[in-house]
Amino acid sequence: MEQTPNTARTAGLLYLFVVLMGIFSLAYVPSKLINWTDAAKTYTNIQSAETLFRLGIVAGIICYTAFLLLPFALYKLLHKVNREMAVIMVVLAAASVPFSLFNLLHKVNVLTLTGKEAVLEAKSIDQRQLQVLQELIYYNNGIELISVFWGLWLLPFGYLVYKSGFLPKILGILLMAGCFGYLVNFLGGFLFPQYASIGIAKFVSLPATLGEIGTCLWLLIIGLKKTR
Repeated sequence: MEQTPNTARTAGLLYLFVVLMGIFSLAYVPSKLINWTDAAKTYTNIQSAETLFRLGIVAGIICYTAFLLLPFALYKLLHKVNREMAVIMVVLAAASVPFSLFNLLHKVNVLTLTGKEAVLEAKSIDQRQLQVLQELIYYNNGIELISVFWGLWLLPFGYLVYKSGFLPKILGILLMAGCFGYLVNFLGGFLFPQYASIGIAKFVSLPATLGEIGTCLWLLIIGLKKTR
């Protein structure tokens, strides 16, 4: 495994892009611009901070592109542990990317609705405000479905990390637990309308957060140390 240090660093850097761009596009930008109970406020926020909203879309594209490349780098790093599981990991991760990119169309539609093109003059401002919030809700619905893949790929990935012998076993355990955390949150939110108010969602998502960020940092630190 002579190429492991360089491969680990590459995987770590890709993972870092996924994490940082994902936080920016999925958490930071919405927290600044979207009010889920006030369509008019959301509309005004996006119009007044259009550049930030556009940056959120670009960050999403970068995130999903890095997430497409990441499993291939991890395959190179981990395929000798178990080739079949490594293939499953790549398929489950890569399968989510086309859906994720297509889902961004809802955010692009928002820019059209908040623009000043003459074609929009036929719609009242109230109609546009409601449609903007509707597009954002549709986008979130898409994210919830795609999160099933974001969870499933962690199971073979976590198994490979656990069995690798050169990555901490605890990270593998956290990643595998994170898989079920994603699935619990999806099923809970889909089947029980009041699930979000229970407060369990953040708790069950914690293993995935710790496992993914921990693995990202481990790959970066160990890769950098071994290539000096």
